[in-house]
Amino acid sequence: MSDKTIKKLHQAVRDDIGDLLTQRPLPNAHLAQLDPFLFLNHHGPQTYPAHNHGLPFGPHPHRGFETVTFILDGMLTHQDSAGHESIIRAGGVQWMTAGRGIVHAEISPQAFLDHGGPIELLQLWVNLPGLLKMSPPAYTGLQREQIPALAVGTGATMHLIAGHWQGQDGPVASLTGVFMSTIELPAGAELRIDALRARTVFLYVVRGAVTIVGQRVSGTTLVEMNEEGDAIDLVADDDSLVVFGHASPIGEPVVSHGPFVMNTRQEINQAIADYQAGRFGAPL
Repeated sequence: MSDKTIKKLHQAVRDDIGDLLTQRPLPNAHLAQLDPFLFLNHHGPQTYPAHNHGLPFGPHPHRGFETVTFILDGMLTHQDSAGHESIIRAGGVQWMTAGRGIVHAEISPQAFLDHGGPIELLQLWVNLPGLLKMSPPAYTGLQREQIPALAVGTGATMHLIAGHWQGQDGPVASLTGVFMSTIELPAGAELRIDALRARTVFLYVVRGAVTIVGQRVSGTTLVEMNEEGDAIDLVADDDSLVVFGHASPIGEPVVSHGPFVMNTRQEINQAIADYQAGRFGAPL
């Protein structure tokens, strides 16, 4: 067993959306994707006042990939054209397969509009291979208590969303075998993760500071790992939270246009035409 090494650290870049504080570590000027991980927005942390306008993510379409939304603080309402609706609170996760096409809205519940409060969200886009891009749309909304919290390493807690860890399965059955989790590491906690050979590692330090294979990584930083090796060590320098996942690379062309991610420009044009023709389900 050999340790993976860090190829590059990618500090998130500020790119606010209206009054929503937003930082984006992926894509950036140096990294187009971490195949199959395409995009990560980090919204907040911030506190909205009472009588606010809420989140700016009204109805919009997607095709060809999956979205994973981590509600770190606050609450989020999901509605989509396949008939799914839920309000997910702090510690919960939404996993949506856009597949062949869906329209969804991620907005603030009325209680949040009336009273305000803290908000912090992450949204990750995970690509689908060409053979699965036209899969039926699907949605899973999980509250914090529905996600297994596992004691791992020395003092760390893994919230297992998808994949398998030491006899436990996450509640989301990914179409492509993606492993996904959040890991809380109090200062001094240590964790070794192995079985990563031939997998693309996704590792984002949300807050705190973590020494990863000997290098200190501070909050709002995406860690790009080299392909070689099959294990990584994490040691928390401060109280920290990280998003940790891994997946098999797809290795196919990626052609994206706004909310659509396909393999060819022709498929993008078809996605636009299908959306405009109302083929993405019932309007919201």
